[in-house]
Amino acid sequence: MREPSELTDVEDPAWPLLSEALAASGVSMEVPPVDPALGRASLHQLQVTARSWLGGMVLNCGGVVLDSGWLRIYGSPAGEEEPAGLPGGSTDLPSLAEVNGFPEHFDPDWRPRDDGLVVGHDVLGGVFVLNGADPKSAGRPGRPGEVVYFAPDSLRWEALEVGHGAWLQWLLTEGTDTFYDTLRWPGWRAESGALTGAQGLSVVPFLWSAEARRDLQSTSRRAVPLAEILGLHRNFALELDGVDPGFLGDV
Repeated sequence: MREPSELTDVEDPAWPLLSEALAASGVSMEVPPVDPALGRASLHQLQVTARSWLGGMVLNCGGVVLDSGWLRIYGSPAGEEEPAGLPGGSTDLPSLAEVNGFPEHFDPDWRPRDDGLVVGHDVLGGVFVLNGADPKSAGRPGRPGEVVYFAPDSLRWEALEVGHGAWLQWLLTEGTDTFYDTLRWPGWRAESGALTGAQGLSVVPFLWSAEARRDLQSTSRRAVPLAEILGLHRNFALELDGVDPGFLGDV
């Protein structure tokens, strides 16, 4: 079990490159301030070093609210100070620790769930997860350490075939434009930008329905707690496919 200093005091830390990528990105974003103590505690619990992009994000960044609030990437946000300018006042963006149920105090026996680490959500209830050591046993596609996506329009997991660092770089270079091409409608920026960090957009008819696939623009959308959307996704996945999608994050 490595001590915090062994995880933070490393050669070639990822944060300078990650920080540069954030600054150079052409994608609209807001970056909440970091809680340094939470960042160190989360890194210690995860037992990853600051050399990785995951470690760099958790240790040095409050998270990222990306692409007019459409996507939330989790870090270690400060909870008391309200930064100006976050879309929809999304200062309630949860931390990676909260989303994944980290223990309140360091527990050497605690590990992330077998079905992986939730690293991001989008406003439609899509879930980005970093695979654990045995994805197959958890019912997930892809290899260990790869990012997979729970798609709200199919209620199934999809392998993205990239690790956390490559996933972040892809998102920061406007990867969402192509990834969400069939799931966005005219005016989506205004709708996603008005949400808080704990909200998502409920879409009716549901995104997986034939009606929504035929005419997404005519769907009805409203802001609801993201947790409500994730709960519906789990229930419908069980009802329609008989498959439990597993842990989708606590938000």
